[in-house]
Amino acid sequence: MAESNLPEILKPFYQRAAEAETRLERLEAAIASDRNAGNDELLNKVRELQSKLENVKAEQALEREKAQKELKQLNAENAKLQYRITHLVRAVKDADCMLQSK
Repeated sequence: MAESNLPEILKPFYQRAAEAETRLERLEAAIASDRNAGNDELLNKVRELQSKLENVKAEQALEREKAQKELKQLNAENAKLQYRITHLVRAVKDADCMLQSK
């Protein structure tokens, strides 16, 4: 008799198990959609940051190139001025020697 009633006794348990599985599937789907939405937001932020980084790198490269050109010009100007100083000092010494020898 207990064996014949066993399916009837277990029927509510099977029904609750099926309901629990359905709820679990819905929860998993909700979590997956939240993750995807979160991932999309993160991916957008990462892309935005990468874009900003590339822009800053390009700007930095331009500034570095500009600074190198300016440095080259300043070095050339410095070399010219040092050359002039050397010759002016030599000319002053020569003039002093000529004045002393007179």
